[in-house]
Amino acid sequence: MTAQEKTSPPTTGVSQAPPNPVIPDPNRNVPANVFATFDASQKAQAARVSTYLSSLQTLVGNFVQVGPDGSKTKGDFYIQKPGKVRFEYEPPSPIAIIADGSSVAVRDRRLATQDIYPLSQTPLRFLLSDRIDLLKDTNVVNVTADDVFISITIEEKQALIGTSRLMLMIGAKDGQLKQWTVTDPQGYDTTVAIYNLDSSRKVDPGLFKIDFTNYSTPPG
Repeated sequence: MTAQEKTSPPTTGVSQAPPNPVIPDPNRNVPANVFATFDASQKAQAARVSTYLSSLQTLVGNFVQVGPDGSKTKGDFYIQKPGKVRFEYEPPSPIAIIADGSSVAVRDRRLATQDIYPLSQTPLRFLLSDRIDLLKDTNVVNVTADDVFISITIEEKQALIGTSRLMLMIGAKDGQLKQWTVTDPQGYDTTVAIYNLDSSRKVDPGLFKIDFTNYSTPPG
């Protein structure tokens, strides 16, 4: 543990065990109507989540990811808004994902290659926005709440890529971000649950630099 971590413990005070991500029902029916009307309770939930997400400027913690094939990986993540994130996967995975504010690099340390995408093409950009008003700035198609989670589904249609979705799940009791699920245009879900969250820790800006020198972009 670094001196910095010693002086800035996780906001929970104790180290948590990895959560079991809640995997959405693959057959779930999300309303296709982007202009769905929401009642006062749903609007209030969306406003509460918008305020919370806007208040986060940095967030550091651990994650558990479940891929479309059910495979589970773990690692550490760092968020610095606006637009910057880094996911470091634990070995044996050689993958790191880095967003520098405009581009996203999916890096493979083993092959020394990386794929570069515009940040604007990933639904995660909503999560990384400096200020966010979910009902005004995004195509929210579903808001549900129970005793455990407030779940908000954002749909994004892009002409050349297709429709993707981002489902954010916030703890109903503590109002903290618990997990998100990205659904790609082919309908495959990737779910990321986060824990041991610390929103007060300073994050090294160097974590978000994309290295174009030591990593090549694969042809094709």
